[in-house]
Amino acid sequence: MKRRIVLLSLASLVLVCLVAVGGYLYFRAFSPDRGKYPVRGIDVSHHQGEIDWRRVAADDVAFAVIKATEGGDHVDDAFARNLREARTAGLAVGAYHFFTFCRSGADQAKNFISVVPHDQTLLPPVVDIEFGGNCPQRPSPEQLDAELRAFLGPVEAAFGKTAIVYLTDEAEATYAGQVAARPLWLRSLLVEPDRHDWIYWQYHNRGRVDGIEGDVDLNVLQGGRDKLAALLAQAR
Repeated sequence: MKRRIVLLSLASLVLVCLVAVGGYLYFRAFSPDRGKYPVRGIDVSHHQGEIDWRRVAADDVAFAVIKATEGGDHVDDAFARNLREARTAGLAVGAYHFFTFCRSGADQAKNFISVVPHDQTLLPPVVDIEFGGNCPQRPSPEQLDAELRAFLGPVEAAFGKTAIVYLTDEAEATYAGQVAARPLWLRSLLVEPDRHDWIYWQYHNRGRVDGIEGDVDLNVLQGGRDKLAALLAQAR
């Protein structure tokens, strides 16, 4: 009897290990259907360290959205280098701002506008709304809507393009449909979003791309190369 119990325990342990390994490999290898979503991109900040953008561009990456600013005065110290080198490597590039809940939207707009160049062809500006790493006081939808509009007005006027709003799963559940209506960038790891009104879909937060040491966010664009070109050319 004891032998049987030991064997059953070992078999259960092996099964659990196989399931865990299978799940890990699926997680690492997951990618949306390239026939449906042929254009892949990444979003990066200083956390990715020094990036070899030529190797990135050669690894089926067409666009990069790069962190520029956060809050009212923080500037990502890798932004200028990443923007320059990604563009030189032939990628379509854009900039994003991490929106903090404890600074006014107007102050944050000034920060973003002062850092991102106005004389270059860029993808639409992105404002990142998420709870992780943000100020602990979460605004009501009405409060966020007011501050977000104070950010979007000057930014869209400065760059002549309608901005895109990035929402994590949790932020989408809290704010989607209740704040300034803009095209969406949705975070939905390993699962296609259950809505279809998005521009970008972030499907992985621990992806791997040649030219980047460690993990990086992976995204797809809804539409093909023509859509990417339209976003670069888009004017309000």
